[in-house]
Amino acid sequence: MDFAFGRATTAADIAAVQRLRYAVYVEEMDRYHDVAGAEDGRFAEPEDDHSWILFARAGDEVVAATRMTLGGDGFSPRQIEQYQLQPFLAEIPAELMGVGERNTVLPAYRGSGVLDQLLLYCSAALAEQDLRVVFGCCEPHLLSMYLKMGQRPYAEHNINSPSAGYLIPLVGFVPDTDALRGVGASPPGALPTCVERVLAHGGSVHSQVLSAPEEYWGEIRRTLDELDAQRISAFDGCTDDEARRCIERSTIIECASGDRVLKRGGTARNIFVVLDGTLEVRDGDKIVNVLSPGDAFGEMAFLLQRPRSFDVDAVTDHTKILSLSEGALRTMIAEDATVAAKLLLNLSKMLCMRLIRAH
Repeated sequence: MDFAFGRATTAADIAAVQRLRYAVYVEEMDRYHDVAGAEDGRFAEPEDDHSWILFARAGDEVVAATRMTLGGDGFSPRQIEQYQLQPFLAEIPAELMGVGERNTVLPAYRGSGVLDQLLLYCSAALAEQDLRVVFGCCEPHLLSMYLKMGQRPYAEHNINSPSAGYLIPLVGFVPDTDALRGVGASPPGALPTCVERVLAHGGSVHSQVLSAPEEYWGEIRRTLDELDAQRISAFDGCTDDEARRCIERSTIIECASGDRVLKRGGTARNIFVVLDGTLEVRDGDKIVNVLSPGDAFGEMAFLLQRPRSFDVDAVTDHTKILSLSEGALRTMIAEDATVAAKLLLNLSKMLCMRLIRAH
């Protein structure tokens, strides 16, 4: 499919992008109901006034869009707080930084490659801006995709709000961290301290992409060992090799108390396994289930291919959950039937046990 790409500089183009945002974020995702422009079916934000807004069209319809706010033009207070930018602003000139947000695609065009093409167009359009640090965020089910694109988690805590939902802050270094040696007040050849912290710690996410395979597997293996002979888990009956195939493209996310990990009505379909801590499954104000290590959640949306049925909140600090990619799981079902059968059987047993406890 052929798309036309451009930068929204006219009022008409900006309004078309804002209507796209409204269709996805408000009407589809059931968020941001109090946004400016809602009366006209638009999702308008203050950052639109001074940011680069790039879009893709199929015919006359805007089908995808993204926005880049340049630090030289000024970050908004919301961006500074949400992306925890202050430590970076203290060491790196704002002109070298940007915040990329609102990657938006109409449902009918997801999987078409339009977003990848749009982001390449955005990179080319901004090539002369000397951006070396780009911040963004994503929902948990998209983490594997963005990590493979070279972005990495960095924040001490994730984004959690009724309007934005639950998002993982990410940062990318252009073309790599070496471009930041000696910038700002850093000694010649040295990286800024804030960048060293990102490389050493990685924020609240642990991934196979960013760590040694044995270290990543060891963290999961410790939980499985503790669960042995105590209760059913998602990986019961799996050999180490089979369990490792199950966690292909997975990530470990550390949550704080109060984090809403899943929102009722959400369209993502990844499955989570609790590794540490406690979460509550809620139907409005009613607690319908309490999750502890070994429990899985999110499987109903995956199995039924429907939106999320409940909210799920972390109730303890340092809660750790394993996020299993929907795409990787569906590939496993198609290509690794033996392992897929064990995983699906365990999920079925866990659903049955949940029904028994409920009665």
